[in-house]
Amino acid sequence: MAKTIAVIFGGRSVEHDVSIITAHVPIIDSLLVNGEFDVWPVYIAKGGSWYADKAMNDLAFFKQDAWEEKVAKMKKVRLLFDNGLELVWPGLLSKKVKIDIVFPSMHGTYGEDGSLMGFLRMAGAPFVGCDLAASAVAMDKVLTKQVVAAEGMPVVPYVWFTRTEWKEDKETVLTKAKTLSMPVFVKPVHLGSSIGMTRVKNEKELLNAIEVALHYDDKVLVENAIEPLIEITLPIMGNDESKTAECERPLNKTEFFDFQDKYLAGGKKDGGKGNTEGANSQYSEVPANIGEEMTRKIKELGTRVYKTLGCSGIARVDFLVHAETKEIYVNEVNTLPGSLYHHNWKKAGVSNMELVLELVRLAEERFAKTRDTTYTFQSDILKKVGGSKIQQ
Repeated sequence: MAKTIAVIFGGRSVEHDVSIITAHVPIIDSLLVNGEFDVWPVYIAKGGSWYADKAMNDLAFFKQDAWEEKVAKMKKVRLLFDNGLELVWPGLLSKKVKIDIVFPSMHGTYGEDGSLMGFLRMAGAPFVGCDLAASAVAMDKVLTKQVVAAEGMPVVPYVWFTRTEWKEDKETVLTKAKTLSMPVFVKPVHLGSSIGMTRVKNEKELLNAIEVALHYDDKVLVENAIEPLIEITLPIMGNDESKTAECERPLNKTEFFDFQDKYLAGGKKDGGKGNTEGANSQYSEVPANIGEEMTRKIKELGTRVYKTLGCSGIARVDFLVHAETKEIYVNEVNTLPGSLYHHNWKKAGVSNMELVLELVRLAEERFAKTRDTTYTFQSDILKKVGGSKIQQ
């Protein structure tokens, strides 16, 4: 019997549209071609409403005019979690679908940050990708740096502050930021896809960059820029035992690899339609031409980061390398790489189908191990606690 799998995507996030692409390329496309799954696309609108309709298994649905209006006319789906997860469409012609496994494809807020994983854990539903703790840590760029640095791994000099601290005492915050040498990068701590990120060359630009970052987040990171820079990104897959794909070097033409480079720079090659083949698939060097020794060091460090954060399923570790001194710094960790970085895994000899099916297998493996853990405890504390008794 075919397993029923729910692919959850969209959400109340600035990376909402990127999530739709990842859900389809390669996840839903591969699951449908495989033919061994009953695939339910579960779409969360920007306003937070949930919908599930198999018409959304086709990416073309989201390319048609006024597709959001068509979604809004669909019956909203309800969720029932009672020893598992069920999709429920209430009403006169009510319907229920029991979900065997969930494939999260929600980038950013409420998804990749661990929120969705916490919900699925409570539901008792097996799900693909990193668990709650690893997702929450990796989503916070500052916390990630603090954790890896505590384990003796190198990070660039940085400072951070909150929106409240900025509002109450801008001068103190600016003084702290100015201890870093220019240029610096100013980043929202909890966002991905380079949204809200600014490269700052002088103090005059710093103020505006901070305001931009605070528009998207309540916590801001300011860190030294490495120049001359080689950016390297490394996809990793596995649970207790992990394997790496290829070291990849973005070949962006801008000052840093931004949202435009990652997702929209299709250019003439695709008639200006943009890049739907996966993040950084057309404008990167895979494998990166950095030599065997540097490649080995980065893969070893990446594996160490993956284990330290408690990653499982899949993640991507990003590095900054000083082009002259060859010093390597851990930059950040992405627990849901755009389109699973399937273009990179292909270079490592893993097809889209193999990638998606292996991630499903890893999810089931991890879920099976939870049965070895006891989550409840029997006691008589309620009988002994003080207070009045119910009259019979």
